[in-house]
This record gives sequence, C-alpha cells and structure tokens, in this order.
Amino acid sequence: MLITLFIAAYVAGSINFSILLFKMLGKGDPRKSFSGNAGATNVYRQGGIFWATVVLLLDMGRAVGVALAALYILKTDYVPWIGLSLILGNRFPCFHGFQGGKGVANYLGFTIAMAPIFASISALVWGVLYAAVRIPFISSFLMILILAGGTIIKYGCNLIPAMGTVITASLICYSHKRNVAELMQRKRDRKLSEPNRDGG
Repeated sequence: MLITLFIAAYVAGSINFSILLFKMLGKGDPRKSFSGNAGATNVYRQGGIFWATVVLLLDMGRAVGVALAALYILKTDYVPWIGLSLILGNRFPCFHGFQGGKGVANYLGFTIAMAPIFASISALVWGVLYAAVRIPFISSFLMILILAGGTIIKYGCNLIPAMGTVITASLICYSHKRNVAELMQRKRDRKLSEPNRDGG
C-alpha cells in the first residue's frame, strides 16, 4: 500500500495548477517569465495577487488531502515519505515536461495535516521575515526549516519519518539554488559598481 500511495501522491503532485490556470486564461506558460518557476510567487509576478492566491490555495488544499489520505491509510511513520513523493511530483511533474514548482506551498499544506501548530508558526514567520527582507525564497528557507523541525518533533525524532522529512526539506531547499546564485551575483555586481560610483 505504501508504494501505491507513493505513486498516487507523485501523480497528484504532477498536476500543476499554475500551468493549467495560465493555459485556461490564455496567459501562456508561467515558466517562460521571471524566475521560470511554476509556483504561486511567479504567478503573483505575472498575474497578480488574486491568481497567486488561487494557486496557493489549490496547492495547499491538494497537499492537505494527500496528507489526510496517508494518515488514514498508512502507519504514521511512513506519512512523511508520501510528502516527499508529493513534492517530487510538484518539482518534476510527469504531465508538464518534468519542470514544475519548488514545493513550498505543497509542503506547507502537507504539514498542516500533520503538525498544524508548526505549520501556523512557519506561515507567521514567513510573513514577518518577508516584510523585513522582501525576498520570498529566504523567507521560504526558514519556513521549510520550521516545517521540517516541527514534523520531526511531532514524530519523536524517529528515524523513518525523520529521514523522509530531511530528504523532503533538502529537495525543496536545493530547488532554490538558482535563486541563491542570482542573489549572490547581484551582491557581487553591487560590490563591483561601488568603486565606480565613488570614483565618478
């Protein structure tokens, strides 16, 4: 049953709502602009807050449903591995050329069903940090750490769920490598331009 649910979660995660929504609205492919990511943040940049909220709620709602199904069917120790499969589907969707989102909203929704208190704390921290730095992926990093840490605490640091949680969080963080590289490049460019400003 674990393998069946793992596959089902991957297929569910492979349904990318932002790509489908943009196609329905005649807006093209959200992966073709800005960050190239098919997630709520990039939808916000291209379609505004309303459609970004729609995508966010759809992603989270799907993830909550998958988590509840896993909690009902499986031993709880294996549920975080279903979360990993969901994120794999979102990141590498079989229906969209294996190029999707980064899985942050899905991971938040999945954790809501498992550790709602930590999910709430992570969302609050995301909002506060974003208000301070205005860089979404940095806020997402802290959110992911809280979600993963809360899940591990919830399961009493047992090895099986902890491994699934760590791999999931690592995959999401690694998916932001382009964001990190671009931020570092911007910082290097600013440093190089400072002497020119001083000398001019």
